[in-house]
Amino acid sequence: MTMPGLLSALILLIIQGMLAQRVKVEPEVVSYPGQTVTLRCQFLNPGATQLTQVSWIFERTDTERTNIAVFHPTFGVNYPTKSPLAGRVRFMSDPPTLDNPSIQISNVKMTDEGRYICEYATYPSGNEQGVSSLVMLAKPKNTATTVKVSASTTPVIVARCESSNGRPAATISWSTPLKGNVTPPNTTDNANNTVSVQSAYMLAPQPSDNGKDISCMVSHRTMPLPETFPMKLVVEYPPQVQIIGYDNNWYRGRTSAFLTCQADGNPAPTTITWKTLSGLMPETVQVQENRLAVQKVDDTINTTFICEVKNSLGYGRDQVTVFVREFPQPKGVPTGGIIAAILCVIILVALIATIIVMVRKRQRKNIDGPPTHKPPPPMKTNTYSDRPIIRTSVSDSEFMHHETKEEPMTDLSAYHDDKDHHEPSHFSLEDKQIPYQDDRDEDGTMGEEDGYYVTSSARGSSFMSPAVIV
Repeated sequence: MTMPGLLSALILLIIQGMLAQRVKVEPEVVSYPGQTVTLRCQFLNPGATQLTQVSWIFERTDTERTNIAVFHPTFGVNYPTKSPLAGRVRFMSDPPTLDNPSIQISNVKMTDEGRYICEYATYPSGNEQGVSSLVMLAKPKNTATTVKVSASTTPVIVARCESSNGRPAATISWSTPLKGNVTPPNTTDNANNTVSVQSAYMLAPQPSDNGKDISCMVSHRTMPLPETFPMKLVVEYPPQVQIIGYDNNWYRGRTSAFLTCQADGNPAPTTITWKTLSGLMPETVQVQENRLAVQKVDDTINTTFICEVKNSLGYGRDQVTVFVREFPQPKGVPTGGIIAAILCVIILVALIATIIVMVRKRQRKNIDGPPTHKPPPPMKTNTYSDRPIIRTSVSDSEFMHHETKEEPMTDLSAYHDDKDHHEPSHFSLEDKQIPYQDDRDEDGTMGEEDGYYVTSSARGSSFMSPAVIV
């Protein structure tokens, strides 16, 4: 479609909308069955438009249209007899007018719900209309019940909730701590145009679910608040049995020893039976319904006691084996207290060991590591390297100083500080270092015959201990 065509269609729709708005009606009218409902219609500002006739049309569906009331200023009023509202519809004014052709419907039914069209035949614009929707409300009847079920591992319906004959359809919800599932709602359209809704709750029932709370809530347009139905589940199961009272300290001569048979079932248990594995009940035993009393413990009590409980679904049983001791057990610290004390000791020992290991590691690290402070440098003095080599003749009994690059351990106090620029004091014969004989020159060749020299290394090398006199 071209742009001019779209523009023309838009203008036509606007004009039709403006014309339709000239017929004033109520968009929605709500009513209950048995009431009288009024459907109003008015043509606003006809101006030069001539109103020739008005008709009311009932439209239950998009394909079903029926005239229910017609008025012509010349020919008068007509109510078609084939209308589903025949005998129950009339114009409010008598005689009616084209300006205000409102109608009333008495004793409305649920089947009267639908669209009501007030249509004017006009000249020269043609037919113009307004549409009112009649909404029929019906308050539903709500019910909820539980379903008696037997304990099972297969999901079954345990509760139902129903909202019957309502209009529109109700909404059903569930509230429960159980871990079940809600079935999809089942909606049924009734012949009287009402709706019924059913919902169910499914669960794999267990004995522990018996008596659990479950609630159904029904919400509907006709009710200001949801209607709530609190219920309790009913789960049937055979008896569950437990024997209590044996403390593992039945000794010879003990009196007032008891066993109690606790049973739970739905329906309630009907019979409780005590027996022994050997088949014979000791003479010192007395049975009182679910209680077994031992007047005095002896060796005949060394047996297995069995309790059987029955209801309409079956039976359950439990047994306990009694060991008769020679002497009573000493009553000491409970096992739980002993275990707790052992754990505390283990934790304490582990903590102390961890602290000791950490301290020792830190001490070892401080001993084996480098010094944490830098030693002061030695005082700078004149060295032997600043002095010329002095050759001197010595006798065989004398020794020469061995040439080395290591600084000898000399008395540094014999030298002055560099600031004085003095030579060190002369050594006396007693202070002379013991020489070490070496027949080589500095270049590795032999020196002069009978020539010896004394030297020392420059400062900065490591010290060497003095030679030993042999």
